[in-house]
Amino acid sequence: MKKATVFLSCLVFAMGFGQRLKREKIHQLADGYFVEGMLTLREFLQLPNIGSNPDNIDLNLAWCEKAFQTLDFETEQLVSEGTKHLFAQKIHKKKAPTILFYLQIDGQPVDSTKWHQKNPFEPVLKECNGNDCKIVPWDNLTQNFNPNWKVFARSASDSKGPAVAFLQALRIIKAKNLRQKFNLKVIMDFQEELGSPTLPALVRNHRNTFSADAMLIMDGTRPPANLPTLTFGARGIATLKLTVYGAHKNLHSGQYGNYAPNPVFHLSRLLGSMKDEQGRVLIPGYYDGIQLTEDQKALINSVPENKEELLMTLGIAEPETVGETYQEALQYPSLNIRGLRAAWVGNEVRTIIPSEALAEIDMRLVPETPAERQIQLVTDFVASKGFYLLEGEPTEAERKKHPKLIKIESRIGSRPFRTPLDSPLGTWLGAAMAHVFGDGNYIRMQSTGGSQPIAPFISELGIPAISVRIPNPDNSIHAPNENLRLGNFHEGLKMCLGILTQQYD
Repeated sequence: MKKATVFLSCLVFAMGFGQRLKREKIHQLADGYFVEGMLTLREFLQLPNIGSNPDNIDLNLAWCEKAFQTLDFETEQLVSEGTKHLFAQKIHKKKAPTILFYLQIDGQPVDSTKWHQKNPFEPVLKECNGNDCKIVPWDNLTQNFNPNWKVFARSASDSKGPAVAFLQALRIIKAKNLRQKFNLKVIMDFQEELGSPTLPALVRNHRNTFSADAMLIMDGTRPPANLPTLTFGARGIATLKLTVYGAHKNLHSGQYGNYAPNPVFHLSRLLGSMKDEQGRVLIPGYYDGIQLTEDQKALINSVPENKEELLMTLGIAEPETVGETYQEALQYPSLNIRGLRAAWVGNEVRTIIPSEALAEIDMRLVPETPAERQIQLVTDFVASKGFYLLEGEPTEAERKKHPKLIKIESRIGSRPFRTPLDSPLGTWLGAAMAHVFGDGNYIRMQSTGGSQPIAPFISELGIPAISVRIPNPDNSIHAPNENLRLGNFHEGLKMCLGILTQQYD
């Protein structure tokens, strides 16, 4: 990309006025400011941050605005389709290169009854041995902390922990009067867990505001090796809701069993036909356009991976065979049944034939498999199985004529993106990681399996993007008992300091 080349050329100019911080100094600063950073994270985690709650957004936005203003950043609240976002910037020199940082601030909803603490928004420090955890007083942080201790709270890893590591690194730079190496811009997203629905319009309408040479994403979990990680892409996401209809209403299974069809069987046969026993999607054309060369595979598989350990960690006997390795599997689109519903189960189970059966599907997408195409492929496949596609609830005429009725609803979320592993931006970031941790002590991943709402920035601004990964792989994001390992936060400080003070050689 031309902008990336200009970016690195400017870095030589902007960073040539002094040597970068020595490795020992970076480690020393991270040690000295670690406790302050953890206490800041504790304070931030106490703010509920559900993106569908406007009061939560306002609360977190105010906290972030104050934090960046204290660091001498200019801040501006940007509204897109009624949703607030926060933008902050600190310009060093107008002609210097600019990096745009993306921070996710919101978190997934919580079910407090499933957490092993009273309140998911009251951070708890714990020492864990497997699933056996004991509480550690926060005052113990001022002593010699154990890097394996974890802080448990919603958004500890996804993604307030990485956001605070970035903030704390900026605090250190200001406190020690270190030279700012490039212009900084920051966009804070308060509805990432809702799919960032208003972000594309925001970027489109504020293209000049976000103008930059590169983008770094402070979000995402590390792979099982738990080494400092740079991730060069993310899969997109599209979702489908399939509703299969039976009789007008639930029927008594004794009176109508063997006569009235059960829509659960129609749905289960349909879902079962979508994948083979090895996990490969059987929908025609689903993988079209994806070709991994041997050179690409070599780069992708340079990530440390122990298959046996991974299977043991996941508690499964064997993996699906979409790709020869875990890393290769992430380069293909997935098809996942994320939820099923029909009638009742457990203590509320009853002897009925349900009137409808529902399946929720998510598809993780790669650049070669656009959402519109994949949705159409699934829709065509369903029709090929003899289902009549409804536009709404079935009419009486449709019920009389078609034995297999289905309604398909779809939604497109984040788009996929991919930055080449050998890109100039990747080389620059790799140099920062090698400087801080040493060669071979960090990971470069081509893609994460999850999704990030970054595509609008890439398409509108024409810049490369890479994710800086701090959280531990066993962090239970999106689930009860989400956590962040203290050693990972400590390394996150070093990662951010290394990047923010990196001199391009």
